[in-house]
Amino acid sequence: MVPDPARLRILFLGDVFGEPGRKAVADLLPQLKESLAADFVIINGENAAAGRGLSPKLCIGLLRAGATVVTLGDHCWDQHELIAYMETEPRLLRPLNFPPGSPGQSSIVLDTDKGKVAVTCGMGRTFTNPPIENPFLALDLEVTALRAETPVIFVDFHAEATSEKIAMGRFLDGRVSAVIGTHTHVQTADETIFPGGTAYLTDAGMCGPEESVIGSEIQPVLRRFLTAMPVRFSVASGPVLVCGALVEIDPASGRALSITRIRERWEPAPAGR
Repeated sequence: MVPDPARLRILFLGDVFGEPGRKAVADLLPQLKESLAADFVIINGENAAAGRGLSPKLCIGLLRAGATVVTLGDHCWDQHELIAYMETEPRLLRPLNFPPGSPGQSSIVLDTDKGKVAVTCGMGRTFTNPPIENPFLALDLEVTALRAETPVIFVDFHAEATSEKIAMGRFLDGRVSAVIGTHTHVQTADETIFPGGTAYLTDAGMCGPEESVIGSEIQPVLRRFLTAMPVRFSVASGPVLVCGALVEIDPASGRALSITRIRERWEPAPAGR
């Protein structure tokens, strides 16, 4: 089916995990953008640096691969050199409900051929650290401000608890175009459009190794669960699942018209090639 040119098509990719995830995104994203006719691409880069945060170099790599905006989560301070870079790159967003005065920005409004698109991200408080501000109150204020500029607002809500993610989707229904969850690295199958016109998915999944425990090698994780002893986790290898969602939006009203889960397998090239 030929995409309706009047619809704004936003492609979102879940947490990029380590080098395998980065390579898969760099290789697959140009093809996905073309085949899905995506107008705008958002990538969560939270785990791109070996599963722990993001560096300036890796952020630039995601932008060059085709990301329009890169979002972060609870690991955004793990790579210290990113802090200064965040002040210079407005397309890199950290959760807006960190304490006042935190480095970087949490929202952006960009012009496209189909109108302005706003992107923002928040972080849940249930089962997460460090302690942060109330994401419901923070997003309430932010969305009100963004709606003065555009009805097209995309929210990456980085949270552990399914209940908190669903509650946020319901809370923002009719006020934003999409609320897509990240953080758990496991894609859920509950994509829907709420009554007010907001597209929702509890978790987009990750762009990371398929044969793993949420991106890490399996045996060290099992040893941790079996012995309760400290274990060093390493990024797994092998085939990669590139997961996310495509949301079609009416740019005039900001209402979501459809949401489709994306789940593509990427095979690394054999050694020596």
